[in-house]
Amino acid sequence: MTDTAPTYTLSDFDFALPPHLIAQHPAPERSASRLLDGRATQPADRIFKELPGLLRAGDLLVFNDTRVVKARLFGEKASGGKLELLIERVLEGGEVVAHMKVSKKPQPGTVVHMAGGLHGGGFDALLLGRWPDGDGPLFRFALRGPAGETPWELMERHGHLPLPPYIERQQQGGNDPDAAADSERYQTVFARAPGAVAAPTAALHFDAAVLADLAARGIDTACVTLHVGAGTFQPVKTENLAEHQMHSEWYEVPLATLAALERCRQRGGRVVAVGTTTVRTLESWARSGQASGDTAIFITPGFRFQVVDLLLTNFHLPKSTLMMLVSAFAGYAHVMQLYRHAIAQHYRFFSYGDAMLLERLPADRS
Repeated sequence: MTDTAPTYTLSDFDFALPPHLIAQHPAPERSASRLLDGRATQPADRIFKELPGLLRAGDLLVFNDTRVVKARLFGEKASGGKLELLIERVLEGGEVVAHMKVSKKPQPGTVVHMAGGLHGGGFDALLLGRWPDGDGPLFRFALRGPAGETPWELMERHGHLPLPPYIERQQQGGNDPDAAADSERYQTVFARAPGAVAAPTAALHFDAAVLADLAARGIDTACVTLHVGAGTFQPVKTENLAEHQMHSEWYEVPLATLAALERCRQRGGRVVAVGTTTVRTLESWARSGQASGDTAIFITPGFRFQVVDLLLTNFHLPKSTLMMLVSAFAGYAHVMQLYRHAIAQHYRFFSYGDAMLLERLPADRS
């Protein structure tokens, strides 16, 4: 069976979401978010800190340990025209790949001045061309700091945390009074590997108390890495899902996690993916046999899952690839029913919103 189901089109994944349900701030405490237990036919409304009691000894939770970097940078062209870069990936030799927001795109060879420019306390960026292959949707830059800093150092010093576009309080230039709080709450408590421009948001609900409760109940944990790209927010524009070009992201499944997955299977435990990025990582590994690399896996109804048994996830944008993924996992009709329940019960949506626990649809019913 193919990964795309022609009976579903883009419009099937649309729904009306009242704007006031889009969370603009995190819950006061990470584990105080609500949790919709959507495993059974009738959903149950819970609090996130109850999650360990919903799992079994021997289960394995797999997290994405990527760390969000301050990838949003502001600058100007030599003409004075304003521009914004969102660094998607760091390459070798001080080069980066970035989205560029500007009224008129400069030509390759142009030097733009970021955060005041090389002589104004910031740094310069030389536009090398489009990426990948010279005609892609992103742009490749060489960064020039005053003291030979790496792109990581320049982002840390001059960048802003790239909150999702639906969090409207982040103003132009990053002048957000809540930015200091975001620097903590828009990271998971186990964030380790820098490289993401968006958080693996289902994992934002975990705190030390929940992790300790999981361990006390004999529930294991492991990590993968997938550096979430800005493409996760890009809308699907084609009614025919097979025509959508999925963005590419880098992932890694460490040897320790591969061993943990094998032990989980041997003892009859269930693999619980924390977030859609973890699903994409584990299923990419299962399909390719590659423990690291780039993935552009597009999961839609009809997909055959090989690794993940349960999914913990937040509530997603209408018509998004993430809506398609969760529908493939738990069944389209069931997921749409759960979303109707969540809206009726005033759950909070998207990155800073509430969570949902799903069980994989049996293969003979997918």
